[in-house]
Amino acid sequence: MRLILLGPPGAGKGTQAQRLVERFKIVQLSTGDMLRAAVKAATPVGLKAKDVMARGELVPDDVVVAIVADRIEEADARNGFILDGFPRTVPQAEALDRMLDQKGLALDAVIELKVDEGLLLKRIEKRIADMTARGEPLRPDDNPESLKKRLDAYRAQTAPVTGYYACKGVLRTVDGMASVEKVSADIAAVLDPPSGPSGRPAEKPAPGRRNADGKVDGWPSRP
Repeated sequence: MRLILLGPPGAGKGTQAQRLVERFKIVQLSTGDMLRAAVKAATPVGLKAKDVMARGELVPDDVVVAIVADRIEEADARNGFILDGFPRTVPQAEALDRMLDQKGLALDAVIELKVDEGLLLKRIEKRIADMTARGEPLRPDDNPESLKKRLDAYRAQTAPVTGYYACKGVLRTVDGMASVEKVSADIAAVLDPPSGPSGRPAEKPAPGRRNADGKVDGWPSRP
């Protein structure tokens, strides 16, 4: 099972990723962790990333994709993976697709946790208030102002990625504002669709094939 979880900060991606890791016995891959591991191991691509970071520059997409390519070759990723924090932009998504295609692999699904930003901010404010009341430490960026900035960055850079994957017919959207258990159940439902009349999983129209409404599945409708 090869998955990507998309959703803004605070949507609960980390919690759902851990549940999917346990369910499918796959690994959760964080680009940040992979970069640090590659640099520490002094792999060729890790040394390239180290030089870029030493200059205070952002690691180019091709270097990040190369690190992902190396990581998914390891034994623990044989059953699949969940990508965390990547891709963040459409060019990164395109580069990831090219790399997977070269390996003869494909994504099983891209799951978007859809949220109401206004309600999400209220949820975060309540969580912060509850943690403060209990005397629990807060992270420096654990405040509504920081979250608003991160939401703005997500909306500008990463939200278009959902449109990219929708056009490819692999995007599945789940209500991220529901309870943790409900979100988990909804994700399970989109990954394991109900069986059709024959007892086999009901088929979804393949991208490029017209569905019952006469529209081409996986592509935006024409105005």
